[in-house]
Amino acid sequence: MFRIALVTTALTAMMGMAMAQERISISSDWGTVDAVVADNAAGNALLEMLPVTIRMRDHLRQEKTGNLPRRLPESPRVRDFAPGTVGLWGSGDFVVYYREGRVPRPGIVVLAQVQGDVSIFDRPGDVSVRIERTDR
Repeated sequence: MFRIALVTTALTAMMGMAMAQERISISSDWGTVDAVVADNAAGNALLEMLPVTIRMRDHLRQEKTGNLPRRLPESPRVRDFAPGTVGLWGSGDFVVYYREGRVPRPGIVVLAQVQGDVSIFDRPGDVSVRIERTDR
């Protein structure tokens, strides 16, 4: 549990979330979560793309992944992730992590951090999600 808190704190600091405070909601038939968007070029480009609906599939029983309709710009990458990290693997590969872990180099671009429980994604199978701005 301490490792999750440490990774989340480090990701939050790297993302500059205290500066941006832009929020998104990620909703599906399984539920809705809200996230604070990273203050980086990729996070800003994601906001400009919204709203968008994408199909996501389970990968490695740690994340849901899907393809964005457009590529996002490159931004700093990290290798560690915590439950609730919303990221970008390739320039259009959207990912929501529901477990903690570490990815190989070059790492992921952090797009946002979910505020709350991401266990709604911890189930097998595909899911369609709608990502949109929110003011909650």
